[in-house]
Amino acid sequence: MKRAVSVSLGSSTRDKKVVIEFEGQQISVERVGTNGDIEKARQLFTDLDGQVDALGVGGVDLYLRLEGREYPLRAALKLVEGVKQTPVVDGRGLKHTLERRVFELAAPALHHALGGAEGEIQGLTSGWALRFKRAFIPVAVDRVGLAQAVTEVSDEVIFGDLMVALGVPIAIRGIRNFKRVARVMLPFVSFFPMSLLYYGSGGAEHEPKYQQYWLGSDLLGGDFLFMRKYLPQDLSGKTVITNTTTEENVEFLRERGVRLMITTTPRYDGRSFGTNMMEAALTAYASKGRPLSEAELNDLIDELDLRPNVQVLNN
Repeated sequence: MKRAVSVSLGSSTRDKKVVIEFEGQQISVERVGTNGDIEKARQLFTDLDGQVDALGVGGVDLYLRLEGREYPLRAALKLVEGVKQTPVVDGRGLKHTLERRVFELAAPALHHALGGAEGEIQGLTSGWALRFKRAFIPVAVDRVGLAQAVTEVSDEVIFGDLMVALGVPIAIRGIRNFKRVARVMLPFVSFFPMSLLYYGSGGAEHEPKYQQYWLGSDLLGGDFLFMRKYLPQDLSGKTVITNTTTEENVEFLRERGVRLMITTTPRYDGRSFGTNMMEAALTAYASKGRPLSEAELNDLIDELDLRPNVQVLNN
């Protein structure tokens, strides 16, 4: 049996281990949280090197990518500097393939879930087709593929990177402006210390902020923990596109009135894993001893019929 392990800086309360099957090949998929303990994470990566088929880096990215150029996050790369044998991935490959294609890949599930809907509901028109008036992505710098996909189904997109990541109270409107800002900022972000790259291990804190953007948007997208922290109480009728959700996270969104939830990665045993975990699973399955290219990932997405998960949480 192949084995893929994601070592995350995040909370150990979100740990999960399941066995998934790709084309008859069983793969043990395991997420191990270190509660923000950087030294523990670094040691785990070193200890697991050569012992597993693929490693995923959770809670932080190793590189950020914009328009074909990659910017190394030097503080994060120190986590895996002891890994010499096992391929290491941080999920950015799937962020530029699976997430970039999320609405295309989710179309059959959306048709099934919403095909019987009559009339118009917030964000949903023509039965099941998706079109949104406004989308809000709290942090998009590490999810440019998702940002592009959201832009294509939304009349307006607001990016909260300056507000949420840096505390600068300026909203960025439109993907062109977002890319302009990112192009200027990323060379500096490359040298950020871990304290600025990693935002906490729990995600349970609730500190409502930027309410006008949450409440004024019918589509909310991005990392669940960013949203969990700042979301308002009432999300009635909204669509959320995210990943790495536990059963408790799903109930959290249902209780707040979310109409539709799309997780960019499939769900296994009640849990959608992060892109780094799923990319590690695909890397283990491919058995090439290296990270996969975007072309290879796209081929596997189609070959294995990997699709986002769609759930109607409230009618």
